Amino acid sequence: MPLSAADLTAIRLTLELATLTTLLLLLLGMPLAWWLARTRSRLKGVVGAVVALPLVLPPTVIGFYLLLSMGPNGAIGGLTQALGLGTLPFSFAGLVVGSLVYSLPFVVQPLQNAFEAVGDGPLEAAATLRASPWDRFFSVVLPLARPGVVTAAILGFAHTVGEFGVVLMIGGNIPGKTRVVSVQLFDHVEAMEYAQAHWLAGGMLLFSFLILLALYGRRQHRPRWS
Repeated sequence: MPLSAADLTAIRLTLELATLTTLLLLLLGMPLAWWLARTRSRLKGVVGAVVALPLVLPPTVIGFYLLLSMGPNGAIGGLTQALGLGTLPFSFAGLVVGSLVYSLPFVVQPLQNAFEAVGDGPLEAAATLRASPWDRFFSVVLPLARPGVVTAAILGFAHTVGEFGVVLMIGGNIPGKTRVVSVQLFDHVEAMEYAQAHWLAGGMLLFSFLILLALYGRRQHRPRWS
């Protein structure tokens, strides 16, 4: 069999992690992206730079500081222990937290660009019809920004699937718990199991190509008014 039971378990875990991370990023990233798109605060540059940090920082650096902060002596670790949740490193929950931080700019930035492209005109027109701020956002902004929302979801999901450094630093290599596809592939290469590594690596390559093909194909055929 080309893919072993361990490979299939790693694939399932990766898809669960990417799905949950993408949903949480859309939920948490929309208000942040909306604030960045609309605010005139002097803090906009600082917040934008913090959001974009994972684009330039090595994943191991992010993983290292998250590991310290979520450990028993860290701020997050102290809070989770006080709540009776234990510590997050070397757990699936820890992988989710690390993925949220690492994939944040890949969701927030497309959302911010989409919200900025909406402009003030549609919102002002809705306001003249006495639409509430919430109504304006859900009835006007989200439909107009839909292409950006779809792009953010695709990029967030794909980027989470391809993680390695962050998940290895935070989750380690626990079968069925924190061993995702990228770590499983590393194990195959380290054990010189190149045939198994080819199947996983080829699958990742095909997945990445199809994601990008869908993304760029959608942009090419998108109507000008969408």
